[in-house]
Amino acid sequence: MASREGSSGLAESPQASVRERILLDQGWRFMKYASEKDADALIYDVRPEVGNHRDDRPADAKPTEAVAVESDTPVLKPWILPTANDFIKDPAKRFQRPSGDPGSDFPFVQTGFDDSDWETVRVPHDWAIEGPFMAGENAAVGGGMGRLPSPGVAWYRNKLDIPASDAGKFIFLDIDGAMSYAMVWLNGHLVGGWPYGYASWRLDITPFVVPGGENQLAIRLDNPPDSSRWYPGGGLYRNVWLTKTHPVHIGQWGTRVTTPQVSEAFARVHLAVSIDNDSDKDAAVTATTKLYALDTEGRKTGEAVARFEPLQVALTAGESAELESAVTIEKPRLWGPPPTQTPHRYVAVTTLEQNGQTLDRYETRFGIRELRFDAEQGVFVNGEPIYLQGANQHHDLGALGTAFNVRAAERQLEMLREMGANAIRIAHNPPAPELLELTDRMGFLVVNEIYDAWERKKTPLDFHLIFPDWHEPDLRAFIRRDRNHPSVIMWSVGNEVGEQYTDESGAAVALRLHEIAKQEDPTRPTAAAMNYAKPHMPLPGVMDTISLNYQGEGIRDAPAYAGLPGIRTAPLYPEFHKTFPDKLIFSSENAAAVSSRGEYLFPVTGEISAPVKDGDGGDPQSGQVSAYELYSTPFGSSADKVFGSLAKHPYVGGGFVWSGWDYLGEPTPYYSSRSSYFGVIDLAGFKKDRFYLYQSHWRPDLPMAHILPHWNWPERVGEVTPVHVFTSGDEAELFLNGESLGRRKKGEYKYRLRWDDVKYQPGELKVVAYKKGERWATASVRTTGAPAALEAEADRPVIRADGLDLAFVTVKVVDEDGLVVPRTHNDLTFTVEGPGELVATDNGDPTSMVSFASAERAAFNGLCLAIVRAKPGQAGEIKLTVSGEGLRETVIDIAAEG
Repeated sequence: MASREGSSGLAESPQASVRERILLDQGWRFMKYASEKDADALIYDVRPEVGNHRDDRPADAKPTEAVAVESDTPVLKPWILPTANDFIKDPAKRFQRPSGDPGSDFPFVQTGFDDSDWETVRVPHDWAIEGPFMAGENAAVGGGMGRLPSPGVAWYRNKLDIPASDAGKFIFLDIDGAMSYAMVWLNGHLVGGWPYGYASWRLDITPFVVPGGENQLAIRLDNPPDSSRWYPGGGLYRNVWLTKTHPVHIGQWGTRVTTPQVSEAFARVHLAVSIDNDSDKDAAVTATTKLYALDTEGRKTGEAVARFEPLQVALTAGESAELESAVTIEKPRLWGPPPTQTPHRYVAVTTLEQNGQTLDRYETRFGIRELRFDAEQGVFVNGEPIYLQGANQHHDLGALGTAFNVRAAERQLEMLREMGANAIRIAHNPPAPELLELTDRMGFLVVNEIYDAWERKKTPLDFHLIFPDWHEPDLRAFIRRDRNHPSVIMWSVGNEVGEQYTDESGAAVALRLHEIAKQEDPTRPTAAAMNYAKPHMPLPGVMDTISLNYQGEGIRDAPAYAGLPGIRTAPLYPEFHKTFPDKLIFSSENAAAVSSRGEYLFPVTGEISAPVKDGDGGDPQSGQVSAYELYSTPFGSSADKVFGSLAKHPYVGGGFVWSGWDYLGEPTPYYSSRSSYFGVIDLAGFKKDRFYLYQSHWRPDLPMAHILPHWNWPERVGEVTPVHVFTSGDEAELFLNGESLGRRKKGEYKYRLRWDDVKYQPGELKVVAYKKGERWATASVRTTGAPAALEAEADRPVIRADGLDLAFVTVKVVDEDGLVVPRTHNDLTFTVEGPGELVATDNGDPTSMVSFASAERAAFNGLCLAIVRAKPGQAGEIKLTVSGEGLRETVIDIAAEG
């Protein structure tokens, strides 16, 4: 089954536009080889031998030089490289396809091959997320890449419906993301491919299509081991589309909208349209464009608010041209971040005509907004200073893996918004296009990042292997795809790259990327996140901004970090500001604090920030990290230290916490685990205590107070059990069983209130917070009874019956009074009845090796998650039952609507 959409995702019937965009989501057959040694020989290129498979190297370890490989093994790289030609500016550097058709005799690409015993899957598809997890010291995939079977070689096959009526049309295959080294055959012919697993790309399949006949698509993916510092996923993990156009049509990502003049009174909107004449005849065409306002859901409203003057151009056969025009909109509805602004959007509808016949219709969503970057005052949006309260986000969706799902990503953003975040840094690769649709709609500011490595490597087989050939087409395609999104405020071309260490030669690589970015989009600044480069070095001078990872507050700089090996840096905001007085400085990564939700380890450090160590914030036996939210990686800092550092340097434009959510892979400090400890929110979407620390600081007008730890410590009666309070108030009084333990006031650069001498007694802890002397907020925690029952709550009571929408159900282990019982790990069983199915379960425990697909899972510190979806086209009531031995079961109904 396939679904149809308009050219930019706005739903249309096929008759409404000459252009047709068909989602290829169903009908896929999938096969993955049992091991790399069993795979076929149709390889993109020869890779270096890997001698050291350890993946627990420190995140701030120095990247190393690439390893040269020489081999006479036949490779398909020369046939794949020409796919990049449209994104290589210099014609002399474009690639010529060799003669021949490699792989045409391979069975999997043949129309008549019987794939009936292959697995049937729906795309987006992550081949590794169901596991099994690979536990142990010498696992084939270690903690760094999430202990899941993402490496390997696999094939996808699908039959394309190309009716005879499509004869004469141009037909393109558009892939939003394929992990990785994708190579595509149609009807036995090698069409092309793209190696970077995070890139979106297009193939012209017109020459190989048989209209009215059977059209067999075959895609080979090769995901190397030792290729990533986090879980990359595997497969066709983003959407795949079939796009059909007239031979004379608007090009791929062929519109560019800018707003050079913006005010409340009027806005000047500039539009550039690229037109391709892929026919064998000359063509004189006219392009007309109308602008419409969009509602909050992205639907056109009312009549056109503006019309561009028609543009005419005569194109010879095979020629392309770019047409430019501008129009003024009176009293524009501006795009800006909440809560002080509203993310209004527009759509430009461009129609291409020849002699009165419509050839193409293309829709471009955009926002009208003015950006300004000030070295003293930070980021301005529409004249208002917007302090960056940001979070770094990896691309996986927890138990769903990397297979993109709009609702799952929306849920992540909703929770970050609740915390007070207004910005996202994409770490460290192009996102799914739909994620930027969400940030546009929701009003997040986005630092859009493309690479984690350039020519020097971080892991033996990461994307440094393709950088020399592909950095230009990767970067140009990335910017052209995303340049019309109003949420994108900056292009980051690299993260902690090894070229920081290589002086002028590294700066030369940076300059090459910077210049490409400015050619593609001169309206936004460039960045490259630096964790090592210092102000006197050549690389920081290249980019438009100073993007600092951890260097602002200092690396291994506080007393508790003394003596640790690795990069050691004093706080560098002042020195960078002095050296680059005209450049915006922002903290692209900060904190790197670590914790496990609900795990409190004793004793508790008296410092405001300390490195996690075995027996000091970390427990190597359990693999858990203390939730007192004071511990960090050796190169990181607590949130408290970061807040203070930023406050002391008001010219810094804000920053991005590492990280907003836990993610699969990189489980510092315990690489025996499956997922990270960095998140403010755990992998299942449950808030850690740190969430409330950020909320208290980022939402000062929200009355709130939060107490930690829980108050179930029967083994600690009479022992010191520190109590900390996070509040948006400025002082608070703590009570234990009604007795005051004192009133504390926040000092300068202090962001929590601490009662470090409390001796545990069961009962109730209560805090009363004050602001400017007035009662502001209260909170309490109580010693609970024994686990007695289960309670379940869905994030939404109604979901769409489309097989895509999801309900996230939180299950709590509670006592007879309905209080969540901490430190409980009861085994739970999930059963679904009705027109729905259980997609995955999780509990946020980074050490758990239970498959996400399992219907049986233990609670982790009183909480568990079930993800449910409706079966496509089947409306009705979905009933989820959760049971556990010795506990009253819970039943929750979720309505699925067509």
